[in-house]
Amino acid sequence: MTSEANVGADGAADAEARHAAKMAKKKAARDKIMATKSGEKGLIIVHTGAGKGKSSSAFGMIVRCVAHGFPCAVVQFIKGAWDTGERRLLTGHFGDLCQFHAMGEGFTWETQDRARDIAAAQAGWEKAKELIADPSLRMVVLDEINIALRYDYLAISDVVDFLTNSKPPMTHVVLTGRNAKDELIEIADLVTEMTLVKHPFRSGIKAQPGVEF
Repeated sequence: MTSEANVGADGAADAEARHAAKMAKKKAARDKIMATKSGEKGLIIVHTGAGKGKSSSAFGMIVRCVAHGFPCAVVQFIKGAWDTGERRLLTGHFGDLCQFHAMGEGFTWETQDRARDIAAAQAGWEKAKELIADPSLRMVVLDEINIALRYDYLAISDVVDFLTNSKPPMTHVVLTGRNAKDELIEIADLVTEMTLVKHPFRSGIKAQPGVEF
């Protein structure tokens, strides 16, 4: 082996050793942090923001529950009239583990009937309370409830009071939709805001199955 090759090999070995030492230090710090995290509780989770992915993320968690064999449920407040892929999958293949209740009748600009929208939202919330109160369910997703709250179809005080005082301690509740109320964010354990950077709708591309629904 030439001297240049030896130098190259030594340099690569040094770089590998430095990387290994850096990762070992990072792992030790991470393990130390994780050792302090031993508690479990049912979380209030909010997915909000103008970006795409709020409902998709919530349904991803429902799929995880199903994969673990945990009973769970979904209440859809707005998209109930839509034939979505999530609804097909969960009702068609996992109905024994996941209850699916499509309570909405479409977006408010589609129904153009405020009284009807309020009635649908109230019916959805009554079903949601029934499901959340069932301690056998590990997770309940309230899809697009933030829209119903934004338009005052539901009283935010009622939702906050129920989640704070009546939710079983180990039940996770996921609430989706843009413009989440400050009161909801305040009581939540986990809040994620989806930021819109770019969307094909602005380029004239319509909603497509497998991406939006």
